[in-house]
Amino acid sequence: MKKLLIASLFSPLLLQAQNNDSLFIRRIADNILNSRSAYNNLYQLTKTIGGRLAGSPQMVKAEKWGAAALKNAGANEVILQECMVPHWVRGGKDKTVVYYTDASGKKQSKELNILALGNSLGSGDKGVKAEIIEVRSFDELEQKKDLVKNKIIFYYGPFEETFVKTFQAYGKNSVYRGAGASRAAKYGAIGVLIRSMTHAMDNNPHTGAMTYNDSFPKIPAAAVGLRDVEWLDALLNKRKPVTALLVTHGKFLPDTIGHNVIGVLKGTEKPGEVITIGGHLDSWDVNEGAHDDGTGVVGTIEVLRAFVAAGYQPKHTIHFVLFANEENGARGGRQYAEAAKQNNEKHIFALESDEGGFTPRGFSLTAPDEAWNKINTWKYLFEPYGVYEWSKGGGGTDIGPLGRNLNTPMAGLQPDSQRYFDIHHAASDVFEAVNIREVKLGVINLAALIYLVDHYGL
Repeated sequence: MKKLLIASLFSPLLLQAQNNDSLFIRRIADNILNSRSAYNNLYQLTKTIGGRLAGSPQMVKAEKWGAAALKNAGANEVILQECMVPHWVRGGKDKTVVYYTDASGKKQSKELNILALGNSLGSGDKGVKAEIIEVRSFDELEQKKDLVKNKIIFYYGPFEETFVKTFQAYGKNSVYRGAGASRAAKYGAIGVLIRSMTHAMDNNPHTGAMTYNDSFPKIPAAAVGLRDVEWLDALLNKRKPVTALLVTHGKFLPDTIGHNVIGVLKGTEKPGEVITIGGHLDSWDVNEGAHDDGTGVVGTIEVLRAFVAAGYQPKHTIHFVLFANEENGARGGRQYAEAAKQNNEKHIFALESDEGGFTPRGFSLTAPDEAWNKINTWKYLFEPYGVYEWSKGGGGTDIGPLGRNLNTPMAGLQPDSQRYFDIHHAASDVFEAVNIREVKLGVINLAALIYLVDHYGL
């Protein structure tokens, strides 16, 4: 009887709290939907600065722009957190020409649409020329290892079509981009061509970071556009020798100074406890980085602006972070976590947006069961804004070090992924590929989750 009495007393209070949360999120949502700030910020970032790879002059411009944007959005303080970043440059036009004999016996050639992989070293001005050997997996490479010496290896691992969540296909195939050059160099290959990480049936090559194993020669590596991939695969299936000339110019300049750009809203009740929300400011050199990760950057700034516009005073200190060097080194995220550890900061939650600016579908979360259960009680608040899918095991490259080193619960916004890899790391990732309504819906959900964690804790 006593328990029933207590429940009856608290139920109205609970209902009132839930109603207040719903009304506040609606208020934030209306502000975001009616604002042009996200559109204007994204336009400035992509069209006036453009590609902003770590170490480039555009990186410096982006940092200055980001600091001003965070200040204009209402940050109490803007911090430029220094970190050393790699400075890889493409160095010139990448080129691959394929030489073959057609059905009539006539010698032919075709230039492929390629992009050198990020961090790959150049071939030299004359390039490397050799017969191509196709493999579809590392297992097949092992089977053919005696044939690999002085050859160019073509990794043709089709993007898995049966995965509804396309990041699963990316995760399965990106190992060839990341480690394919060194795995081939181990057996004497002199160059590598990689099937671009995409489902799109255009001919845009998709670059992306690769790493070398220092135990083997550092051979040039490039991604190939999909139509050329299909053409080359069909040609090689005719079982006739095919030769390619691969010319790339990539090189590393000395590491340089970059910055995580951090906007701060100071907490009113627990200022020593930090909530982080962010996206990465850098992009590849061949595009405007609109979806990757311009939308995550402007979304982060927009959450700050909307909170300030609503007069919201957070209980905890919130960091709005524009991370440095996610694409080809992830040093910004590591520096942020390292500084937090050195300063004995208590980070209670971290949220990242780095899966494009498409229609939001859900969140992925890495958190203890108690926090997971608490977050699950908030699901109904997100449904009016298109989010209905919550999954375990999430975060992101930049906030990952917080999770690993400080055991910080973390989450990642998950937009619809079907179109993301059409443009990911390709020249087509430009402002015009973004639908600002979809971006705004994502921002609403980001803001809602930050608000709820701040208001109720985890």
